[in-house]
Amino acid sequence: MHSSSTSDEQRIENAARGLLRGIGRLSQALFRLGEFGLPRTHVSLLDALEGGPRRVTGLAAYTGIAQPRVTVVLQELEERGLVQRERSAHDRRCIETSLTPAGRELLERARQRMAAALLEGLRSNVDDPERAVGDARDAVTTVLHAIEPEVS
Repeated sequence: MHSSSTSDEQRIENAARGLLRGIGRLSQALFRLGEFGLPRTHVSLLDALEGGPRRVTGLAAYTGIAQPRVTVVLQELEERGLVQRERSAHDRRCIETSLTPAGRELLERARQRMAAALLEGLRSNVDDPERAVGDARDAVTTVLHAIEPEVS
């Protein structure tokens, strides 16, 4: 019985490794297809700001990017007109960064390119693209809820 559970654990671990490799490769491919014109670090910060203004400390925690690097990248994004920094309405001592309309537009256009390329690939290679995407979404959601139950 013990060897069976060890075997089960090994199979799950191997599947998890394959899942991680697959997610990484999919992420890289979609990023390339999005043609953002920016490094991934920059796009990660834009994506993190999509939900609303954040402080540097919050961005660093959310993205896993070191706080000094977040500060430098935000400066570069601000110079490009993609983000703006303002004093917090709730705490005037803090600076919050938010997306500008140009930053939102950049994200939207890139995501449209990614979705179009994904759809084209699925239509060419998969019998039921809608089901394939839905199944993948559901599987990722299940795994995410297993490791971060508070995420909705």
